[in-house]
Amino acid sequence: MKTTTPGLYEKPALQRTLSNRHIQLMAMGGAIGTGLFMGSGKIIALSGTSIILIYMIIGLFVYFVMRAMGELLLSNLNFKSFADFAGAYLGPRAAFFLGWSYWLSWSVAVVGDAVVVGEFFQYWFPDVPAWMPAVGMLMTLFALNVLTVRLFGEVEFWFAIIKIIAVLTLIGVSVVLIASSFVSPTGVTASLGHLLDKQAAFPNGLFGFFAGFQMAIFSFAGTELIGTAAAETRAPERTLPKAINSIPLRIILFYVLALACIIAVTSWQQVSPSKSPFVELFLVAGFPAAAGIVNFVVLTSAASSANSGVFSASRMLFGLATWEMRREYSGVCRTAACRLSAWRLPPC
Repeated sequence: MKTTTPGLYEKPALQRTLSNRHIQLMAMGGAIGTGLFMGSGKIIALSGTSIILIYMIIGLFVYFVMRAMGELLLSNLNFKSFADFAGAYLGPRAAFFLGWSYWLSWSVAVVGDAVVVGEFFQYWFPDVPAWMPAVGMLMTLFALNVLTVRLFGEVEFWFAIIKIIAVLTLIGVSVVLIASSFVSPTGVTASLGHLLDKQAAFPNGLFGFFAGFQMAIFSFAGTELIGTAAAETRAPERTLPKAINSIPLRIILFYVLALACIIAVTSWQQVSPSKSPFVELFLVAGFPAAAGIVNFVVLTSAASSANSGVFSASRMLFGLATWEMRREYSGVCRTAACRLSAWRLPPC
């Protein structure tokens, strides 16, 4: 971060150091939430094979929202985040409410991710208190985000690689099992016919179908990270369209295809709502280390989410502070909330 002095106060400015590979992998990693690895079993048990339709519907609306956000961000490269154009087009009250509510939501989510990391860390070290790895992770991520945004990009790049490898491995193993008509120890034959089972489409009726939306939409948290990182991206007019336009392909690959493979191999009836379907599929395929591997993937996924949260919340706070500083020094804003925002503190 650099500063200039154009008059009355020093004006902070963000540096565009995130490269195309950072943004593309951040977009892919942001599309793969922790819920895909751990919570998808419960959604499949509730909604059956209609879960595929649920993710396609949510993905379509996510694409529309991201496409609109990308258009607005590129219309004025001075916009640092979606709170900026909300203030420009809807007024300062909208920017104030959106910015602080977004900051608050990520502040709570980061703490939740830290708790998840602490719990999964105990899988290997059960005698270690959960708060120690949780606090250690938060301090590490905070230090990385304070130093330079490029470090944040590198961390997210490798976190995304881990998640992508996990999903692609599951798809590859599933294709082999389906092609060989593999029979599981429970007597289930891997087949695409499980996807066409009429009884599995809406096992709990419309209630189960609509309830699936509530849980599935949580998996898409973090896709808006591209908009937050736009102010620190090199050549955003080329990088952002690539990342946003590939959203439909990522959703089909990482959600639709992965869930279809899980159902085709294990069948809807055999999916346990209390266990990770990723672990169960790898165990069926004969990989006894599946639990440890998926546990590591989930841990890195939670750490990735926390890393994104620290970045997004800090950049949103930065945007609010600089925006309120401009208004206060120009004589437009004299309220206590504006002055507190300029001091990087939340309003009372």
